[in-house]
Amino acid sequence: MTMTPTAAPPAPPPVQPPAAPRPVTPAMELREIVFGAARAAAVRAAARLGVADALGEQPATAEQLATAVGAPAGPLRRLLRALTCYGVFAENGDGRYVHTAMSRLLRDDSPDSLRHIALWCTEPWTWEVWPRLDEAVKAGGEVFTSLHGKGFFDYLHQDAPGSAAVFDKAMTRSSTQSARDIAEHLDLTGITSVADIGGGQGHVLAALLEKHPGLSGTLLDLPKVVEGADARLRPGGPLAGRARLVPGDCRREIPVDADLYIIKNILEWDDDSTRATLGNVVAAARPGARVLVVENLVDDSVSMRFTTAMDLLLLLIVGGHKHAADGLAAAMAEAGLTVDTIRPVNAYLHAFHARVPG
Repeated sequence: MTMTPTAAPPAPPPVQPPAAPRPVTPAMELREIVFGAARAAAVRAAARLGVADALGEQPATAEQLATAVGAPAGPLRRLLRALTCYGVFAENGDGRYVHTAMSRLLRDDSPDSLRHIALWCTEPWTWEVWPRLDEAVKAGGEVFTSLHGKGFFDYLHQDAPGSAAVFDKAMTRSSTQSARDIAEHLDLTGITSVADIGGGQGHVLAALLEKHPGLSGTLLDLPKVVEGADARLRPGGPLAGRARLVPGDCRREIPVDADLYIIKNILEWDDDSTRATLGNVVAAARPGARVLVVENLVDDSVSMRFTTAMDLLLLLIVGGHKHAADGLAAAMAEAGLTVDTIRPVNAYLHAFHARVPG
């Protein structure tokens, strides 16, 4: 019997070398821009699910993460796939996920956490106002009132307490982080008293008092805001002996005498309140007093994409705006201040160093 030799299996096709990356075309960029809502929604979903908190220092599979956050593995894998495209999480060679610098910022325990900022910027009402941006541009003012029948802050505190809580947490975290930078930025030579005007919970004031033991300070803000001031400043707190809490509205009056007045991120709601606040500082301050205005700028900044987005959101919800450097300097000069220098505090904030003439 003649044996027919068994035919050798066909050789596998040669492995093709990886194709060179295709250039990003204008059409591709525009497609990604118009689908930007998907990217924001993916970050929001990860923040709400707590995916970053569930992922520890060891790589984890989608199944392990799904069990930790209480979601089916298939949809969670799809969410992670989208996020890894933008560097929020990364997938290693065996299909497990690891942290990136951005995903760590979504952890609650990160000292620089942006989790609540991410939630605030994607709250449900934001998805309602963005499609009406053309109306706001045509009208030159906010569209929030026509949409909800009341102003933004009334809506927030009366109809959306959950969103208001997110706002408070986001502002607290953001203020705590920027307060450190401002404390490092400021030279307080010759300054013995400082006033934090419209300073919210007083994180900037607390940071300055902690760094400078010979300094005293005043926090002025609306009564309900001052009631919730940083615990370090309230009676019984370690800084209370050098801190004064004054309830009031800086748009009406600033009954505070100080060597330095700090105004941070409150000159954006509308031009009338900006003029009133600056005018009240000049009226309250003695000649030669220093004034520090800290704001996000829509020019001369590496954070312009973020700041211009916030500028458009302010237009939509309150009719306000972020400032360009020359516009804010002009408003300060109109109020009677002499602007000496403008310097960056960090990637997002610029400080306008000014003084009351005389």
